[in-house]
Amino acid sequence: MRQARADEYAEFASARAGHLYRSACLLTAGDTHLAEDLVQETLGRLYVRWGRLARVGNPAAYAQTVLARTFLAHQRRRSSTERATDVLPDRPAEGLDTPLRLTLLEALGRLPAKDRAVVVLRYWEDRSIEETAQAMNASSAAVRTRCVRALGRLRELLGEDLDEYARP
Repeated sequence: MRQARADEYAEFASARAGHLYRSACLLTAGDTHLAEDLVQETLGRLYVRWGRLARVGNPAAYAQTVLARTFLAHQRRRSSTERATDVLPDRPAEGLDTPLRLTLLEALGRLPAKDRAVVVLRYWEDRSIEETAQAMNASSAAVRTRCVRALGRLRELLGEDLDEYARP
């Protein structure tokens, strides 16, 4: 029985790790190292509770909730603002819409952590306001307010027309 649960968890983790990583990259505004750490911590927390999660209807949604809460907890730590500066950034892949991606990640990075989490959960994860509120331990009204504020700030940072960022 124990081995079957471990195998089931391993299958789930390998299937969801990529999606969790992409969400974590958006939450961290492109900090891939922190995104990897958040995914590992999320998967560790899921492993501990996996026996009980088997009864949950949607473990993938629960994993996204744990990821968002892990990110927010990390942002509350004093040491979360430390950054290494002597490392060269990764080179962008060829043929992708790199300028637009980098501009969007930079704009996301300028949002406060909770506003960034709302944007990622609502528009990247395509969650409802109620699901986002539950994931963030907030009220639906607070999520609506944060959505309006975050989208307004993104419009200020990016302008109304994103096409100008997509051109090299």
